[in-house]
Amino acid sequence: MAVFEGSFDRVNNAKFAIVIGRFNDLVTNKLLDGCQDCLKRHGVDVDPHGSQVDYAWVPGSFEVALVARQLALSGQYDAIICLGAVIRGQTPHFDYVAAEVSKGIAAAGFQTGVPVVFGILTTDSMQQALERAGIKSNLGWNYAMSALEMASLMSQLPKTANALKMSSLMPQLPESADV
Repeated sequence: MAVFEGSFDRVNNAKFAIVIGRFNDLVTNKLLDGCQDCLKRHGVDVDPHGSQVDYAWVPGSFEVALVARQLALSGQYDAIICLGAVIRGQTPHFDYVAAEVSKGIAAAGFQTGVPVVFGILTTDSMQQALERAGIKSNLGWNYAMSALEMASLMSQLPKTANALKMSSLMPQLPESADV
C-alpha cells in the first residue's frame, strides 16, 4: 500500500492564486502579508509580475468563492488561497455571509479537484480579527502552509483520483444552439 503525504519543499514549479476580499482590508492586507511571507520563505516567487503567484482582489468575502472557482477551473493553479474577514455586527448579515462563503469555497475545491484553502476569518470583533492577522499570530502563514502541503500532496496522487476533466464541469451548449 502507498502512503501519500505533502511536503513544503517541492514548490519550484508550483503555481498559486490568492483571492483577497477588500472589505475589512485592514485585516485582509495583514493576512496577505503573512501568506506572502510564508510562500517566499518556502521558495515561491510572490512577485505579482512573476510566474508563480497571481492575485485577484474582490469586493468582499462573499465574492471570494466565485473567483476562486473560476481560477481553479482554468487548470493553471496547483492551489488557490482564499483570504477574507467577516466580522460579526448587530444584524444576521454575518451569519449569511459566513455560511455562504464557507460552502462556496468548499464547493470550489470539490468541483474542480484543485485545493482551495479556506482563509476567511469569521470573528465576533475587529480585535479578534486583528489578533488572528498579526497581533498574536498571523493565520495568513498557516493558510499558505496548507496550500503548499496540498499542492504537493495532490501532485503525488494518481491522476484519476485527483483530477476531474475540466470540460465536464462546464455547461455544454449543443453545437447547433442558437444563442
